Amino acid sequence: MTQADPGLFHSDTSSDWVRLRTLIMLRWMAIAGQALAITVADRVFHLQIDTGLCYVVVLASMVANLGAIFVYPKTKRLAEYETMIMLLFDLGQLTLLLFLTGGLNNPFALLILAPVTISASALHLRTTILLGLVAIALISFLSYFHLHLLTADGSVLEVPAIFHFGFWAALVIGIVFIALYSRRVATEARTMSDALLATQMALAREQKLTDLGGVVAAAAHELGTPLATIKLVSSELMEELADRPELAEDARLVRDQADRCRDILRSMGRAGKDDLQLRIAPLAAVIREAAEPHMDRGKQIHFNIGPAPGGDEGQPSVRRQPEIIHGLRNLIQNAVDFARSTVWVDAEWNDRAITIRIADDGPGYPPQIIGRIGDPFVRWRSSAEDRSQRPEYEGMGLGLFIAKTLLERTGAELSFANGTDPFLTEEERPMRSGAIVAAVWPRGRISPESREALGENQQIRS
Repeated sequence: MTQADPGLFHSDTSSDWVRLRTLIMLRWMAIAGQALAITVADRVFHLQIDTGLCYVVVLASMVANLGAIFVYPKTKRLAEYETMIMLLFDLGQLTLLLFLTGGLNNPFALLILAPVTISASALHLRTTILLGLVAIALISFLSYFHLHLLTADGSVLEVPAIFHFGFWAALVIGIVFIALYSRRVATEARTMSDALLATQMALAREQKLTDLGGVVAAAAHELGTPLATIKLVSSELMEELADRPELAEDARLVRDQADRCRDILRSMGRAGKDDLQLRIAPLAAVIREAAEPHMDRGKQIHFNIGPAPGGDEGQPSVRRQPEIIHGLRNLIQNAVDFARSTVWVDAEWNDRAITIRIADDGPGYPPQIIGRIGDPFVRWRSSAEDRSQRPEYEGMGLGLFIAKTLLERTGAELSFANGTDPFLTEEERPMRSGAIVAAVWPRGRISPESREALGENQQIRS
């Protein structure tokens, strides 16, 4: 699973995540705050406001909340337009309260940012833009049209004109900035969640294949002895029944079917019995297992496996973890996809680390996104040549993200680079001129030092 369908993992398909109960709770908090503010303004500061109309506006919000509670179940999740209508209602209700209590001279005008922020975090971009424009229009209306705040002696409470304009400008900028910031953070969080889900699906698939292979291999191993016995007995029967051709033919059929069963089991599981010893393998075997699906795709894959300077000559064995195999397979697939003709897989080791490096002779990573490689759903403007090389992919970067995440889970540290300056001419470019990925593990993380680390083999019970 190196790429994902954009319709399956899409950051803008989450508008139905908004729970009605959440908006109801937020509205109850707003109602309590509004009622308290009106009461304090009237009883403590003795401001001359139309408390009756203000309480009616607050009561309208209470009625809307109670109606939502009784009409919809507690588990209701709102559709896009339902959430938009609720947020527009909140904007209108707050605007009416501000109109009755001084407009932008009321410091609580700042709360008009809340519905836009909720929309930016949970709804589509077009809905957020609509709510933002409505909010800007409403605060612009309030800056000119509102009832004055009057003190007990009839004095008008009003900020100087320059502060009035500054407050209006701050609200407009706040609506734009906070909406953009909230949307950016929420989108990145959802994107990471989608990408991690894809990673878990890929790992689960690889684990299932590994487990299935182990079961088949164990069956092939355990059935080997009975099949050999059947073949031996049938051969002896053929010799004893040589004078009875019809029975000898039946014995021959039994022997042939035993051979067929043996061949089927051998083809289904080449790894042998799934004992714990086979959970590790030589480094070269693990690398070739990862590269095997891409060996016959028309590109040459060269393996260079040997000790680093100062390293011991003995090739280390590493754990055959699904994360390692699937991660390396994704990296090799990416190299094969973009290579012109050749891919190099180099592996070296010393006493401290094991390094695997994958390079190709393709165009390399686009310079504008090389610093973001490993992030999920990275999009860039691809050229016609890029699209012709892999027309079935949209280049979301999900495959590299999955590979990076899986390998980092095993302790690897990955680095991405280009093999040469992309502005060199074809004659000046070296052989390994394309993308280069290096994965470095501390040797103890993937290479057990002794057989005792594996534990005892599990007995297979019939």
